Amino acid sequence: METIYLDNGATSFPKAPGLGQAMADYLDNNGVNINRGSYQAAASAANGVLETRELLGELFHYRKESHIIFSAGVTQSLNLIIKGLLKPGDHCIVSAMEHNGVMRPLVQMAAKGVTFDRVPCDRRGRLVLTGLEELFRPNTKLVVMLHASNVCGTLMPIAKVAKICREKAVPFVLDAAQTAGHIDINMEELGLAALCFPGHKGLMGPGGIGGMIVTPSLAAELEPLVAGGTGSHSESEEMPPELPERFEAGTMNIAGIFGLRHSLQFIKNQSLEAIHHKEMILTACFLDGVKRMDSIRIVGEPGMANRMAVVSLDFLNRDNSEVAFQLAEQYGIMTRSGLQCAPSAHKSLGTFPQGTVRFSFSYFNTEEQIDKAVEAVRALA
Repeated sequence: METIYLDNGATSFPKAPGLGQAMADYLDNNGVNINRGSYQAAASAANGVLETRELLGELFHYRKESHIIFSAGVTQSLNLIIKGLLKPGDHCIVSAMEHNGVMRPLVQMAAKGVTFDRVPCDRRGRLVLTGLEELFRPNTKLVVMLHASNVCGTLMPIAKVAKICREKAVPFVLDAAQTAGHIDINMEELGLAALCFPGHKGLMGPGGIGGMIVTPSLAAELEPLVAGGTGSHSESEEMPPELPERFEAGTMNIAGIFGLRHSLQFIKNQSLEAIHHKEMILTACFLDGVKRMDSIRIVGEPGMANRMAVVSLDFLNRDNSEVAFQLAEQYGIMTRSGLQCAPSAHKSLGTFPQGTVRFSFSYFNTEEQIDKAVEAVRALA
């Protein structure tokens, strides 16, 4: 049975062609650390890491490569900012559509005296923008928001949120888990204080690598959560003040960085516009195929406006988890059922606690695969 992977919201598959070989080349032919040796292999590895920062700076329109910090992924990056900035008595604002990558560290900080409010969202996952400004307080120190919902693909009005945050002089941090590598994000034009991204989703890279881009003003306020050797200022037992070393203690996932460099070059060669265009064509085909089925509900935006290539369905007469299981077992179609690590979003969308069946498409899917998915949905609904 042919398998069809439609769970790209969790992680991309297939990855950028040649990704495994790019990582193997580093491991087999170099394999050394950076910032620790004066020999040629160390310099070559360091150049590969720098090239990856440069490609990320080009992709996200931010040319200060030293402020592009590598981490284990978007979740670790969000933790580094939320826990490295907020102190007892501080206040934070998020949306009601957030993933647990934001909510769980924030709830942990709430136990230590940090407070937060959620900007309400409607049944389509759209931010109620009028509710944002009234949530600001004198002690509001941070606004964190996802760019697009991992549950239903609805886009947030990021430019408008960023403008309000600038007027309030409060840093705005963007969670680009579902948009990095899918659509253009201009960090400088938006005026973001930080952008957090995963390497393994839209960037088509390996797991265990991602990062954050932080402005100098926000970086100066962040306390490093992880301390250790950096290969610089070895005479001191304190973390160095320079970036990126200040937030990159220990040995990084260099093989992952080399893999990410390869996938970023693939995206550049294909063009972000071409990738997004194809993903939207696939999404339109799927929505057109399922929209007339009476026994399912399209969760979030019903059409193509204001969305990414993520579609959630609520099977009104079936258990959603059972449907996802049957999609895999009977049709070879891999999806994600349940609450997708976003209970707050499902409460906004009216799908808590039953969850949904999520279909998330990629550049490598085909229209034939989408047609087969539609037919499977029709049969199971």
